[in-house]
Amino acid sequence: MAEHNHEHEHHHHEMPQKSRIEEALSKYNLEISDEEVREAVKKIIAEKVHENDNLETKKFLMGSVELTTLKTTDSDESVMAFTERVNQFDEQYPDLPHVATICVYPRFAKIVSETLEVDGVEIACVSGSFPSSQALIEVKTIETGLAVKDGATEIDMVLSVGAFLSGDYETVIDEIQQMKEACGDKKMKVILETGCLKTAANIKTASILSMYAGADYIKTSTGKLEPAATPEAAYVMCQAIKEYYDETGIQIGFKPAGGLNSVMDALIYYTIVKEVLGEKWLTNQWFRMGTSRLANMLLSEVIGEETKFF
Repeated sequence: MAEHNHEHEHHHHEMPQKSRIEEALSKYNLEISDEEVREAVKKIIAEKVHENDNLETKKFLMGSVELTTLKTTDSDESVMAFTERVNQFDEQYPDLPHVATICVYPRFAKIVSETLEVDGVEIACVSGSFPSSQALIEVKTIETGLAVKDGATEIDMVLSVGAFLSGDYETVIDEIQQMKEACGDKKMKVILETGCLKTAANIKTASILSMYAGADYIKTSTGKLEPAATPEAAYVMCQAIKEYYDETGIQIGFKPAGGLNSVMDALIYYTIVKEVLGEKWLTNQWFRMGTSRLANMLLSEVIGEETKFF
């Protein structure tokens, strides 16, 4: 009997098993302060952005745009016309890169895939009860499966922000994994909604969890809440992508979205990616920008006259 008690006591003093999630997170530096992030971003903007303020970079950025329409008023007709502009752009400006992606609600995936004539333009759908992500997981996965069946080549889902903020990382990971399964072989972006996550440490943690669970890209925001993308959030996410790549060898893409209002904004995000992640990420496969208004601004600067093409 004494022996049994001794055993029991011994067991009691053992370290508790780390959960697989804690195990995964423990490999990354999550002790980052908002202040150090602000300073690092300020330095990059002051010292590096001007080097990239040139025609070549602006042309490249045009090819990284995810042309997005996510309006309550979208209709079959408006989305078809929207897609036609991408076809016409290719004819009118054969020497310029076409946009990377057309991004729409799942109900329009079929219209876009039937109308789009330009090779190499992806069809992204926001799915899983965008922008709140507050639906049952069964509903989210069905919506995703239907979007893919109708021609979506990429899926943009929103992290379960409420679950994340309550510390329920199991649910967060489980939902991302189930959504990834519903995507089949199509690429999936996880939108962190960084404006709701508030701190650099939260953004870093959410980035790591999303990549760990199967995200192919991490994306800042839905564009439906303020603040949307910020250079600070982008910096933290790129740091996370870099550490994850160093740890696993898996390259994950990055997409700022929402609140990209000027060519200077685009240049700042480009510069952050270049400084933190390096040249390997500077292709329109790994770096995307979710925006509509920016396409016209970039085009105007590239051709040297004000134009509203899109």
